[in-house]
Amino acid sequence: MRVLLTSAGLETEEIKECFLDMAGKDMSLVKALFIPTAAIDAGAIEVLPKCMNDLLKCGIPDKNIDVFDLHAGMETEKLRQYDVVYLCGGNTYYLLERIHATLFDKSLTEYIHDNGLVIGVSAGSLIFSNNIENNLGLIDTKLDVHCETGERRGKLAYPLKKNVRLTNTCALVIRDFPDGLEIIGE
Repeated sequence: MRVLLTSAGLETEEIKECFLDMAGKDMSLVKALFIPTAAIDAGAIEVLPKCMNDLLKCGIPDKNIDVFDLHAGMETEKLRQYDVVYLCGGNTYYLLERIHATLFDKSLTEYIHDNGLVIGVSAGSLIFSNNIENNLGLIDTKLDVHCETGERRGKLAYPLKKNVRLTNTCALVIRDFPDGLEIIGE
């Protein structure tokens, strides 16, 4: 399992380095699936270029990034062709509704459990927590994003506390469940 849950993406060098390490291959060879579906309002749409730049600044070529807006499903076999799935921020409820309506929840869950790499940004992180009903159930806790103060850096004990807070400069890293939970950044 390789999941990086963030408030603001690859905002710091430490979070970017964690992603590069988790990817484990030459970035020029990485194929990425970029999902902007949650960005349905002006503020979220405005941030999309920054999110795309997260992948580009890591050295992933533009030609290796496919944009997928969840207007249709994607079979697990096709999803496995991607080295990373990047879920952008915006409206958590809309994103989760599209994921379920297209049955992408099943493919994404299988992808994650087959050691697929996922980056969640804001709403793209919240879909994995128990903030709302019908979430994807990756972590059994409430997740707060864009907080002024977040969790302390280091390993997290399972079961997780009732609420995990992330600032824009820290991330929840999930490498193995439940033993590989860690907060990086500040």
